[in-house]
Amino acid sequence: MTTSPSTEERLALFIDHENVAIGARDIGYRFDPAPLLEALAERGRLITRRAYADWNLFRDDRRGMVDAHVELIEIPQRSDSVRKNAADIQMAVDAMELALTRDFVSTFVIVSGDSDFTPLVSKLRELDKRVIGVGLKGSTSAMLPPACDEFVFYDRLEGIPRREGRNQPAAGRAKKKSGGDRSKKPAAAKAGAAPAPSSPEPAAPDPAPASSQKQDLRKLERVITRTLSGIQSSAPGAVQASNLKRALLRKDPTFSEQDFGFRGFRELLRHLEQQQIITLTDGSAPGDPEVDFPSAPRDEQAAFALLRDTVKQLMVELGGDPPLSGLKDQLRKRQPDFSEKDLGYSGFLQFCKAAVTKDVVEMDFEEEDQEYYLYVEDGDEGA
Repeated sequence: MTTSPSTEERLALFIDHENVAIGARDIGYRFDPAPLLEALAERGRLITRRAYADWNLFRDDRRGMVDAHVELIEIPQRSDSVRKNAADIQMAVDAMELALTRDFVSTFVIVSGDSDFTPLVSKLRELDKRVIGVGLKGSTSAMLPPACDEFVFYDRLEGIPRREGRNQPAAGRAKKKSGGDRSKKPAAAKAGAAPAPSSPEPAAPDPAPASSQKQDLRKLERVITRTLSGIQSSAPGAVQASNLKRALLRKDPTFSEQDFGFRGFRELLRHLEQQQIITLTDGSAPGDPEVDFPSAPRDEQAAFALLRDTVKQLMVELGGDPPLSGLKDQLRKRQPDFSEKDLGYSGFLQFCKAAVTKDVVEMDFEEEDQEYYLYVEDGDEGA
């Protein structure tokens, strides 16, 4: 199936070459447009490619730019002006001119980590243009990524070249980091050791590195379920996978499923479906399934049982009904990895209200204390 030209994204690429070239050099890389162009090819058709610099200072980079069909905009160094500001101003003027004269350009790609481009990004978005930012992780201003619709870190792209002679130090840094991670693993394993009692053998050292990855994936699962729940509560109708992905990018423009080992967003969604976290059904558009929660989310009954047992125990210990404040900490003392967000609830109060609806516990609000109190009725066996 081919994409209709009328719906195809058309991209304009503007590169603040001095900013990204120096930023890449500082962390041992060489800026090459090829990996970036490959990533942008997945997002649409590139109409314009321009890079701004005093190219006499970046002679070694000229060949790669020319081979990538990038137009080199010369900003010569002058004794009576600031070269950096001249390049920034020229790039901003050209981008605005293109936005105002080429309605068919739908997306602007701004390659720079400089916060000076934040006003340009805001103006482009006011003109109903989508903006993708590209920068280096360590040298990008914290102001720029939130201003964009999506932000890509160049040093996370596949196939970016290292500077000659920097491979050995990079490996040394990776080894040191790996060693540091290993020293932290016993504490991390201890903190999240809920499954340990069911296993008679201690955890093997091999799974320790994977544990960190799994913790990151668990965080991602919670972000996705919370986002899906928020979309469902604020907008009627089915949630398309594409809408969910856009919402995730609005929350974090640097989000990429590839950082978690998935080749595409649909593969990530299929993984979550296999884990019974979400369900997928065919949508109105081919390849864009509808996303929903299962009728009985994974571990929901176990979570409600944990809440009920904790409330009953606290009723005995306190000699009365336990308050809502502090109750989540009590659940986590019994199950360290507990989170209501795993089940799609936006907060602990919503989770407790769902438990009341399902007759797991009872809950009253005391006006005098401005506090909820939970309890289990005598003789009520519940869930």
